[in-house]
Amino acid sequence: MASIEKRGTNSWRLVVEAGTDAKGKRIKRYKSIRVEDKALLRTTKKLDDYLNTELHKFKMEVEAGEYIAPEKMTFGAFVEEWRTKYAVKELSPKTLATHMRFINLRILPVFELKRLDQIKPFHIVQFLSELSEDGNRLDGKDGKLSSGTIHYVYRILKNIFSRAEEWKIVKGNPVAEVKRPKVTHKEVEVYDEIEIAALFEALEKEPIHWRMMITMALTTGLRRGELVGLEWKHVNLEKGTIDVKQSIALAVNGEPVITEPKTKKSRRTISLPDSVVDDLKEYKKYIHEQLQNVRDRWKGGEHFFVFCHEDGRPFYPETPYLHFRTFLKKNNLRYIRFHDLRHTSATMLINQGVHAKIIAERLGHASITTTMNVYGHALRSADKEAANKFDNILPLRKTNRN
Repeated sequence: MASIEKRGTNSWRLVVEAGTDAKGKRIKRYKSIRVEDKALLRTTKKLDDYLNTELHKFKMEVEAGEYIAPEKMTFGAFVEEWRTKYAVKELSPKTLATHMRFINLRILPVFELKRLDQIKPFHIVQFLSELSEDGNRLDGKDGKLSSGTIHYVYRILKNIFSRAEEWKIVKGNPVAEVKRPKVTHKEVEVYDEIEIAALFEALEKEPIHWRMMITMALTTGLRRGELVGLEWKHVNLEKGTIDVKQSIALAVNGEPVITEPKTKKSRRTISLPDSVVDDLKEYKKYIHEQLQNVRDRWKGGEHFFVFCHEDGRPFYPETPYLHFRTFLKKNNLRYIRFHDLRHTSATMLINQGVHAKIIAERLGHASITTTMNVYGHALRSADKEAANKFDNILPLRKTNRN
């Protein structure tokens, strides 16, 4: 026997009987559905047809033994629901890939078989505490996981349980009851002025596109995904600016995926040094000369990337990192990551007295707080230098007193 019960203005409860228990009592399965389509709500026959169809599908699930009552759903089963009904629609491909890597490696081994409603705040506290102990790295290195990694895992868990709470599968979010793990920002690795000079000297021996890419990374602070996603239509050589409007964060099935910036702050316009504008003009002229040899082999489609393969295909986001690592080793330069060129760019500006707000805007940080946290050490050093400038003024006070 099956029936439909109206629960609210646009919600109904489906009821299906599933036999009797040991005491002869009827076992009932319930499923709540909500109709958001206003046109459907206004048409009685179509609404009845829709509800009856949903009831029929629910009855088949129950009779086939495939229905799992939400309150008995395991964490692992819900993660799949979260992935298909929320994550693939709301998260960028790169973010989803990173989330799933942490879910598979860190979270599911602990929570997969636990019932969703039986996971309590204490279980989350215990899990995070164990993550912070020695021996939990998966890369074979000694030491503990970084505070940033633990915080990232916390955020993923909180997101998953937020959806479970929103969809009325659990009454509350156990992760929300747990204090957010503190993130300790490590001092960033950057080049000093002497090392930057050595870098540019070594770049003179590199092909023009690599020379230009590393120069741009250092002088603009662009993320590597933003660099490989930059197109000539985003470069204004007359005004000496570039517009950051897209990024290439990962490749799917061998094809780079072009995405828009995640936040409004990431979508920005950056001014270029005059010398870099001159270099870009020379570089663009070189690129157009090379295009004469490509012709029918062009694979860039409608895109014309500033940095790409000879046939117009964009670089993968890993390409700058791999080339930069080889370049440093070849020239006996101290190793820093390609991303650390962004940090070096920001630190240089701080040392030149540029306001943190301007730096935050160039880097595309969501707020100046991010800039202050990441570059706190450099900003404190710059503040000390600023304070020391008063030593040139205070002696004048004594002179005036005399």
